[in-house]
Amino acid sequence: MKKTIMLVLAGFLSLATYAQQTAPKQDSTKATHSCPMHPEITGTEKDKCSKCKMSLTPVKQYVCPMHADITSTKKDAKCSKCGMALKEAKPAHSKH
Repeated sequence: MKKTIMLVLAGFLSLATYAQQTAPKQDSTKATHSCPMHPEITGTEKDKCSKCKMSLTPVKQYVCPMHADITSTKKDAKCSKCGMALKEAKPAHSKH
């Protein structure tokens, strides 16, 4: 009986370890800017649009007041967890 319990416990532990290793990672290089003329062109602050060569402008981010992990770039978006309207996110304060 002890062997069976130990085998089941080992199986759960290995499954939990596997799930943690294969969980999708969030992209830290998330596009924060887009072209005013071609919104499908995204990048970071220093990038230029590949179509018109304009500088990319900041994209407004909206976040759920209750669930900070729910974000969108659409003004009228709703939270997928609670249904609340997303609010405009405050930009992170940078050091001067």
